[in-house]
Amino acid sequence: MSEIRIKRYGGEKTMELREHEGLKYLVFPEIEKLGIVDHMFSTRLGGVSRGCYAECNLSYTRGDVKEDVDENYRRVSRALGHDYDLNDFVCSFQTHTTNIRVVTELDRGKGPARVRDYTDIDGLITNVRGLILGTFHADCPPVYFIDPVHRAIGLSHSGWKGTMGKISKNTIEQMNLNYGTNAEDLICAIGPSICGECYEIGSDVADRFAAAFTQSELEDEHILVPYPNDKYRLYLWNAIKLTLLQSGVRKENIIVTDICTRCNPNLLFSHRVHHEQRGNLCAFLSLR
Repeated sequence: MSEIRIKRYGGEKTMELREHEGLKYLVFPEIEKLGIVDHMFSTRLGGVSRGCYAECNLSYTRGDVKEDVDENYRRVSRALGHDYDLNDFVCSFQTHTTNIRVVTELDRGKGPARVRDYTDIDGLITNVRGLILGTFHADCPPVYFIDPVHRAIGLSHSGWKGTMGKISKNTIEQMNLNYGTNAEDLICAIGPSICGECYEIGSDVADRFAAAFTQSELEDEHILVPYPNDKYRLYLWNAIKLTLLQSGVRKENIIVTDICTRCNPNLLFSHRVHHEQRGNLCAFLSLR
């Protein structure tokens, strides 16, 4: 694999770049060590999409050629260690909610192979082996949830609205309700997205965060930082981590990415960089 320069944050290398048959993707080595799930965060490299979608767009709704997106999913499937069947995937239908869907065998294929018969779903949970959960990203963080005790998983899209609404808390509560998951058993990972240093917001969004978190939380946890001209910097990774901790996840069981989408536009799609002229990345998680 040719050298790809990745701009990282922090001193710990929490994610690694991998390649399978030309497809380049990111993984958390600490999750791999668990041995009970397959996972990845896709990059824009190694697919067959063309133009502004190049190369590995995984969205069917942005105007890309369906057959190219299908092939991209097949390459993801092989990299994850599954067969070539698009029916293994179940994808979210994101509208920046905090809604969670309990995914069963009846949902198999919804996204790539079958029309999704649901909307307004930003989080997915399942205990069905071999189903590949998928959420879409281009600056918003994915959050991975793994319960090694009850053999259940979750995957959520946590943009600023979902983070403000504490979708991670909702995901954990739904895993507890449906699978008996205890938060202290969970291993969680916050995936690549826009970093706080790149995420400039206005007072309208800042005011809504100020209503969702206490002033001490915003300051002490370095979530909302004032910036010149009535702007702020929003550190989504810190806000999500705080929500996980407050939900009962152990600090040592939370892994935070060191890779920003906006800082790495040649590797990852970023809405702040590419605007609407782009494809979508995906987070994937599957129970073995």
